[in-house]
Amino acid sequence: MATSSAPSAPLIYRPALAWFAALGAAWVFVLVTLGAFTTSIGAGMAFPDWPLSNGSVNPDGWLENLAMFAEHSHRLTGAVMGFITIILAIWLWRKESRRWLRNLGWSALAIVIIQGLIGGKRVLLDSLAVPGFEMTLGQMLRIPHGILAQVYVCVLIAIAAGLSRGWIERGAPVTTGLRRAGNICVLLLLVQLIIASAMRHNFAGLAIPTFPFSTADGGLLPAHWDYRVTLNFMHRAMAVVLTIALIWFAAKIWRDRGATLAMRSGASLMIGLLVLQILLGAHVIWQLREPHVTTGHVVCGALLLATTFWLTCLAHRDAIESPAP
Repeated sequence: MATSSAPSAPLIYRPALAWFAALGAAWVFVLVTLGAFTTSIGAGMAFPDWPLSNGSVNPDGWLENLAMFAEHSHRLTGAVMGFITIILAIWLWRKESRRWLRNLGWSALAIVIIQGLIGGKRVLLDSLAVPGFEMTLGQMLRIPHGILAQVYVCVLIAIAAGLSRGWIERGAPVTTGLRRAGNICVLLLLVQLIIASAMRHNFAGLAIPTFPFSTADGGLLPAHWDYRVTLNFMHRAMAVVLTIALIWFAAKIWRDRGATLAMRSGASLMIGLLVLQILLGAHVIWQLREPHVTTGHVVCGALLLATTFWLTCLAHRDAIESPAP
């Protein structure tokens, strides 16, 4: 027997809200860049207090001292990001009829609050030793802080995508296989970024000082192993897996008849970012973790995740917006 369902409410494009969400999705990369640069130059403890910096919102000399400038700019940018997220969450709650978008708005707000608290505790607990570990408790908090930042990027990208004109006006009737490929690639990228964060904050970026080989005489495997070498080698091995997976995902997009022009262009961008990321990773080693190159590698990784996640969101667009039976 046939069943009927109530017609779904029409999707409404709200230009002001859409552009504000896009602003938030762009601003988060300013925050990621400053955070990456602060870590790359070892300036995370330029100020021993929090939420103020040397007891002030405008500490003396912060514009002249590079370490102080990096850390205080990161804090100020984070505060702006917080205000943007508050406005976005309330705006979605008041104007957006789609529950999944309203929920994402509140999720973004929860994440930015947690991120602020983790960042603050990273400073305040910097001197608290943890038995059996080289890092203090504050230093350990850098790892979840870096990982949660990538999740936050994905949430903002999903909100901006769902509010965009292209999402509202056009569907993307792609195959189930394409959607599955996107899911796999996003998961692999998140695993890689977790490994990268652990490697970075354990000072293991040069644990294997040669590239592309693991030894000076061309060996594929390191000559010796410890936890830093293991993290570094895992990062390299996952990069090979990701290269294959992302090329596979891009090829499926290019071949899928339901893929939009934006998706096909995005697939090309994704591959371009992949190539750039590999080159930057090589130069991180060849230039002994030069801060600007290292920062570029971190930011490019975030952009690669954002692009892949955006493409995956577009692939799921019709399934997300289809009326419930």
